[in-house]
Amino acid sequence: MAISASQVMELRAATGAGMMECKKALEEVSGDMDAAKDHLRKKGIAIAQKKSSRETNEGGVGICIAPDKRSASIVQIACETDFVARNEQFTALLDRLSSQVLAQGEADLADQKLGDGEGTVGELITESIAKLGENVQLVTAARVNLSGEGTIGGYVHSNQKIGVLVAVKSDKAVAGDVLDVLAKDLAMHVAASQVNGISGADIDPALLAHEQEIYAAQAKESGKPDAIVEKMVQGRLNKYIKEVSLLEQAFVKDPERSIQQLIAETGKRAGAALSVERFVKLQF
Repeated sequence: MAISASQVMELRAATGAGMMECKKALEEVSGDMDAAKDHLRKKGIAIAQKKSSRETNEGGVGICIAPDKRSASIVQIACETDFVARNEQFTALLDRLSSQVLAQGEADLADQKLGDGEGTVGELITESIAKLGENVQLVTAARVNLSGEGTIGGYVHSNQKIGVLVAVKSDKAVAGDVLDVLAKDLAMHVAASQVNGISGADIDPALLAHEQEIYAAQAKESGKPDAIVEKMVQGRLNKYIKEVSLLEQAFVKDPERSIQQLIAETGKRAGAALSVERFVKLQF
């Protein structure tokens, strides 16, 4: 039977598939719209299976912050090319999944039912592969929740390659936007800097052990006595810890102040004791 342009457009609007794919699907099922949708979904799974082994070195990061700013989510999705990473459909996928994580958390994300009832997150990824024509993979996701008073701020770089959430905790409720400004500034700082922990105590011991091993090998090349080598290693390790600890770093917008000073000064203005409870940074 002849397939009309209006039928093709209706199917395209419902599925997001290409014009030729929609026409072929309708021809395959003699114009039955529901059957054509099922046909495209099945074909999308087959396409996804073929593309699933392709390397995904590009992608983007999306965030979603609740209206009360007491919870937020961050999601990292990978694809094959920067062209697709900048595609509106890919950006919409980031937005949809970050909203999903905010609502239901990151546990068993692929198996979660979508909020609109249209299948699961895993099925949505599969359909996205068919629509975008590239392998698409969910890399990681997290939901951040404040344990008390405070606010959560976020920042996504303009190219969507870096996303950050920062939870600022306060010992009391604070009026105005002073905490929001601080949280946003801290998120921008983390995005622009190498930060491995809020303080030295938060840095992964395995990472410190790795750095210490490298410093020890370098120091031994000096030929100095073991006692001197040990001091050299500890000195370099202490310097490294200071460089990658958020509170010790110079604020990127005002290098004359440390992040610790920025937080203390903001707390003084707000009349509250402030601290960074958690930060999450995802990037390509």
